[in-house]
Parts: sequence; structure tokens; C-alpha cells
Amino acid sequence: MTLTDLVFSSINMPLTVLLIILGVYRILTMLFGLDLDFDIDVDIDIDIDVDTDLDLDTDTSLDASGIDIEDITNIELKNETIVGRRRRNLKWWQVFLIYFNFSELPFIFTFTGWIFFWWAITLFGTYYTNSYENSFGLLIFFIAMLPALFLNKIFTTPFKALFQKLNRKGDAPLDLIGRTGTLLSNITGDKLGSVKLFVENDPINIYVKSLNGESIPTGNEILIIKQSKDKKFYYIKTY
Repeated sequence: MTLTDLVFSSINMPLTVLLIILGVYRILTMLFGLDLDFDIDVDIDIDIDVDTDLDLDTDTSLDASGIDIEDITNIELKNETIVGRRRRNLKWWQVFLIYFNFSELPFIFTFTGWIFFWWAITLFGTYYTNSYENSFGLLIFFIAMLPALFLNKIFTTPFKALFQKLNRKGDAPLDLIGRTGTLLSNITGDKLGSVKLFVENDPINIYVKSLNGESIPTGNEILIIKQSKDKKFYYIKTY
């Protein structure tokens, strides 16, 4: 049995292929960047109550179109964005995201780490039990998901402090006040939208709200006025 036979066996091949795809994607984004646009309308209603040192609860409405693929894969669920005045029962998927560090870090970063540990455990498990082509190997495949999550939590935890000092794309925070851009979604009142602008010829997307609550339609050129106090979005007006 060769290494190729092992990693591309019927049990290990799905995770091997997924890791290759994730690796190629990261290389392409680092070397060339990706700017593939999607039209997305998202309504998020998160109500959280945690019996730990975090009090988590919020109602968030997000309407964004034209978000590029790099924005999606670098999404961060910020703990402080889900802190509210009310306390409600925590949903299972919210516990999962927060506990296993899918919050406070770019999603694709945590997800890739999880897949890698899942793949490694499955690979070694099927190798030492000679089960990479049978049903026992399939059992190892599914069982390996859980310890991989805990290993990935240990691995990613030190990076949380680092990413807290950086913006969601891993770069030093940019001074965007006074810059112009194109609105990618209709906004009015307190509705959150998305703006595309260029910084040194590099396209970036940011979340925005109307400065005075006035309606601004998609496609308008806008001026960035100021950043919100929690540094999660910017206030804009028509340019």
C-alpha cells in the first residue's frame, strides 16, 4: 500500500479532496485574490443566553447583495455582536459556533483546521486498523469528527487574540473615512447594507448604514462619513 492509495482510498478520499480544494482556494486568494460576486439576502435573528462569563443575545437584520466569495469565507461571528439586553435560551448551533471557535475567527480558517484534524485522525485510524476500504473505516470516519473539533479548538484558540488586533481579512485596519464606494444593497433607517470600494486597486467590501436614516438605493456612489463605535460598520451618505 502506498501513501497515495491510503489518502485516496474510498474512506479518506472525500476529506482529501476537500482539503485540496481549500488549499488551492487559499493559495489563489493569497496570490491573485478572488472577486466572485453573489446576490445575497440574509435575515439573522440570534437570541443567546450562555451560563458562562459571556452574556450573548441579539437581533440582527442583514440585507446584503453583491458580497464577494472572499467576504463570505472570511465571515466572523463576533461574540460582542451577539450581546444584548435580553436573555433567552441558547440554540445548539450557537453553542457549537462559539465553543469550537467558529466565532472571533474567519470561518474558513477554523473550518479548514477542523477538516485537517478530521482527515488526519481518519487517515491514521484507518491505516493502523487496515480499514481504509471497509465499513469499520467508515465508522472511524464519523467518530473522528468529534475529537477533531476539540483538537481544532485547542489549535485555534491562540489565534483569537491575534485576529482581534486585525480586521476580518487579516490586514491592519484601514482608514476608510472620506473614501467613496458603490452601494451593493438598498438601505434605509437602521438597515445594514454592503459597499464595495477600492483601496490601492484592491476591492474590499464593508458593512454600512445610512448616516441619517435616509433611503439610498443600490448602485449609488456613496461617501464614508464615520465608523460605528463598535467598529463593525460605517455610516455613509450619498456622494
